[in-house]
Order: sequence, then structure tokens, then C-alpha cells
Amino acid sequence: MKRIFCILLVLILSLSFIPVKADLLEDERPVFSADDYLIDPTDSMPVAKIENSAAAAILIEAESGQVLYESNADERLPIASVTKVMTLLLTMEAIDDGKIKLTDSVTVSEYAASMGGSQAFMEAGETMSVHDMLKAVAVSSCNDAAVALAEHLSGSEEAFVEKMNERAEKLKMTSTEFVNCTGLDDNEMHYSSARDVSLMSKELISHPLIFDYTTIWMDTIRNGEFGLSNTNKLIRFYKGATGLKTGSTSKARYCLSATAERDGLPLIAVVLGAKTSADRFSAAKGLLDYGFANFSVYHPKSELPDTIKVWGGKENHVKCTYDLSPIVMNKGERGRVEEKVEMKKDVTAPVKKGDVIGTITFSVDGKLIATSEIKAEHDVKKATFLDRFARILKGIYGGE
Repeated sequence: MKRIFCILLVLILSLSFIPVKADLLEDERPVFSADDYLIDPTDSMPVAKIENSAAAAILIEAESGQVLYESNADERLPIASVTKVMTLLLTMEAIDDGKIKLTDSVTVSEYAASMGGSQAFMEAGETMSVHDMLKAVAVSSCNDAAVALAEHLSGSEEAFVEKMNERAEKLKMTSTEFVNCTGLDDNEMHYSSARDVSLMSKELISHPLIFDYTTIWMDTIRNGEFGLSNTNKLIRFYKGATGLKTGSTSKARYCLSATAERDGLPLIAVVLGAKTSADRFSAAKGLLDYGFANFSVYHPKSELPDTIKVWGGKENHVKCTYDLSPIVMNKGERGRVEEKVEMKKDVTAPVKKGDVIGTITFSVDGKLIATSEIKAEHDVKKATFLDRFARILKGIYGGE
């Protein structure tokens, strides 16, 4: 018996030294401790530590897209499974557009089943709901599920990737090119940047449904037979964490797009090319801590006119349009914001759509922090003699 035990012990120790290719793993370590963080949360801006532990990083406010911090944000880098942010975005848009439903069945092809790396070990011909496929991708970064969804939406991964690149172009992701929907392969033609990842992450979280999946810590598919554990350890250990996507390969190293919200301030922190898994979570935490410690978001309150008087036009008024986006400011200033609306006194026809007809200014203690333009929503042509005559008759005789 003692001899058998010794043999088993030798086998176990031998297996522990077998090398594993990094590009086949999504770093699924189940244990992650806050003690792994390298950044002191009391640091006002741990820039040096972030730059030393990652190839690129960016922090943005998620509603306005305002950049709060960036380091090497435009360098083209491999992003591994963070690629799946775009895969999830196209899936969310298809759901919102009514093209697919969460209850739809997805059939797994031989190609999808052949995916390596993180996977749900799906078999060719197996069927699973869109809902469960989304869980597999968003929670455990399953490559087979990502390809199955891509094929379900577009017929083939190749056709789906074309849509990924088209969507990237619309989002003005100028440093991005996709060649697959998983990020599994270290293909030199498959790349993005920290800034571009923040752009597609911002677009993805504009679909609130995604949080039903990215906030899951542990779950199951196949009627409880297959367990899922979130690769984003911040979901469990970081207050306010809402997502979003991890990634790691031997070339991309360790990547993360992390989303979190506190006190109405939603943030996106992107870290690419971190040296270790702990580094990526530490850097993301440091960025988020910096954002929450130093910034707040202000939502404009001004009551603006729906229309403004137009002189000498075919129409007497023009409708106003404006963008009252949230304003990011230093923490503590939100209660001291002064708003001022100034409309043009004499708006004379002709008026073109988009003409500026007023402004809204925002200041704190007399210092201007933001300006928003009020514009004409439509054209107003100059009134002709006949138009004026008809208006006079209408005034005399009444009528609609």
C-alpha cells in the first residue's frame, strides 16, 4: 500500500511540471485575492505602477466617453479574448433588433466544437439556447460558444468577422482589425488598442441586458451539468464591478476591459499586455479607484425651450435640439455647478438645420468647465411675398 502511495505521489508531482501553452488558456484560476493587488488604493494616481505593469491602459467615463487617464492608448496590440466584447455587442444588437431571441436554439457545428482554449466542450450537433451561449461567452469566455453564436448570426465565422470590422469602423475604432470572433489565435493581423477597446466596451454596456451575464460570478449550463466561473475576478472582489471581459494569450499576455459604477459614475478601465494576471487586475483596480476617488458626474438640469422665434420665415418658430450629455468633473464640484442658457435674440430666416441658435454654459466658482450648443432641428426657409400676404389674410379672417 505504501509503495502504491509513493508511485501516485511521484505521478502527481511529475504532472505539475508539464508545460502548458499560454495561448490555450484564458487564465481561469478560481482563486483571486485582493492581496494580489500591486497598487496602493491610497495613491492619487498610480501612473508609474500601471505603466510598468501593462503595455497600454485607458480610463474613461462610460456615458460621455471622456478620457480620465491614458497610457499608450493608441498602440496596436493583440487583445486575446477581449475580442469577444465585439462578438457580444453584435449579439446584443441582434437581440435588440429582434433578429434573434434568448430562447432560440443554436446548433453547434463541427468547426465550433473544434475550438481550443477556454471552452464548454460542446459537441457537433449539440443545441443550446442563445441565453446559455451568452453565459458561456460572457462568464467563462468559451470559444466554442462564441463561434457557435457567430455562425448562428451570420452563417459562418468569416461572414461574422466582416460585420465585426464594419461595426468597428462605425465606432471609429481606427486601430482595430479582427480576423476571428474569439481572439484565440495570436494572428499578427488581429489587433486593437486600449482606446478602441474602450469604445466597443462603451457601446456594449449601452445594452443593459449584458450586465445580466457579465455580473455572474458562478453559474451553470446544460441543466446544471456544466459549471461556469467568471474569468473577471473583480466581479467578486471589487465594489461596483459590472463586467466586462478578460483575455490572455502568450503574445497578448494579460488583458482586461473592466467596468464598474459607484454613486452614478460609470467607468471603463482597459488594461492590455499586463505581465501577469495579478498585474492586470491590480492595474484595472488602480484606474477605477483613481476615477472614483477624483471624479463625479453631473447631469444638466436646465429647462430649455422647445422652439425659438424666427423672423421673416415661412414658419414662425424653429424647433431646438441639443445634447445634454453628462459632464465629468472633479469630485466635490458637483454641488457648485452654475448653468446659464443664452439664446440668440434675433433669429432671422433662412435658418439651416444645425445652425447654432443658443448655448448652455456650465461653470464652477466662475470657471467655465463645459459648453453645449443649442441648434436648429430643421430648415426654415425665408418667407416670400405670397407667404406674408397669406399670413396677413389668415390674421384677418382666422382659420387653421
